[in-house]
Amino acid sequence: MRRAFRFTLCGLVATGLLTACALAQNEEHKVLVRDVTSIEGIRNNQLIGYGIVVGLKGTGDKQQTYFPMQTLASILQRMGVEIPPGVVQTTVQVKNMAAVFVTANLPPFARPGMPLDVTVSSAGDARSLEGGILLLTPLYAADGQVYAAAEGPLVVGGYSVGSAANSKQVNHPNVGRIPNGALVEKDTAVDLSKFKTLSLLLNDANFTTAETLAAAINHELGSPESAPAATAIDSRRVEVRPSAGQTDIPALLARIENLEVRVERRAKVVINERTGTVVMGQDVRLGAVSILHGTFSIEVTTAYSVSQPNPLSKGQTEVTPETQVNASETPARNLELGEGASVEELVKRLQAIGATARDVVSILQAIKAAGALEADLEVI
Repeated sequence: MRRAFRFTLCGLVATGLLTACALAQNEEHKVLVRDVTSIEGIRNNQLIGYGIVVGLKGTGDKQQTYFPMQTLASILQRMGVEIPPGVVQTTVQVKNMAAVFVTANLPPFARPGMPLDVTVSSAGDARSLEGGILLLTPLYAADGQVYAAAEGPLVVGGYSVGSAANSKQVNHPNVGRIPNGALVEKDTAVDLSKFKTLSLLLNDANFTTAETLAAAINHELGSPESAPAATAIDSRRVEVRPSAGQTDIPALLARIENLEVRVERRAKVVINERTGTVVMGQDVRLGAVSILHGTFSIEVTTAYSVSQPNPLSKGQTEVTPETQVNASETPARNLELGEGASVEELVKRLQAIGATARDVVSILQAIKAAGALEADLEVI
């Protein structure tokens, strides 16, 4: 069976057929600075914690999973309930609880009391976290300090019912979320007034874009050429030095983030062989190339027949296999592209010769190896 494949051109997706978009050519593609840059030192931080989800309906960790029982004994001990270690291992049932890892993103300028969304993921062999409640769980950053605490009922976007072969599962019931389930406990705000310089980091490294960004900032701030306020340090970082009288750093950043700059995009082709998706940018061009594509297939079939003995021959009835081998080879199909061919031409020609997703991936890799693909090729 032929496998369908998808091409994405200019944000449109087609499955098994060509979908192309006709956009007006705009040599100066301008975007806002805030959409293509970030400010060094102002970023999210990842938090992680280990906790227990309780209140499950028999879908929690099994008894042979040891660490949930250890956690339960530790929690009960802090509550004043002592359980002998031997009793925990042999008697305590943990079907209604599950050990989980809790993760969250701590945004910049977070203040104590600010709510955060958290994601709860099963760490043991629990079948489902549906209906569970996360007990109070501290969330740690990479420096080992507690920055937030999470607790609350889970929202699970799936379910798992039944057992063994007679069961049904929808989506992934071992992961849930708690909207606003954590509260920030430690102030992580950054004092912008102490910044002597501001570094803008480009999302995609490009020397041309960095120089264009620095020039746009200098023009906006009215900086003289002898002492520019913004300087491109490398292909990713543009350094901005506030003037001596500039004390309102947020206002300065607001002016810079709302500037429009011309962005130079890199020609790139991204292919995903698992899903058959090929994404090619509008700037991708091909050199003169000729592609010879053919298919050779071998089909092996086995049929079973029953051999009956003759009457009164004292023979035995036996099943005998009959194997047939058929080999077929289709004629090679030729595809020619001229110098500077566009993405649309390549896609149309590949469709015309009936290329499958696996064929497209192999063809693009071969074109890149031949030096005829004027773009970066990334396989994901």
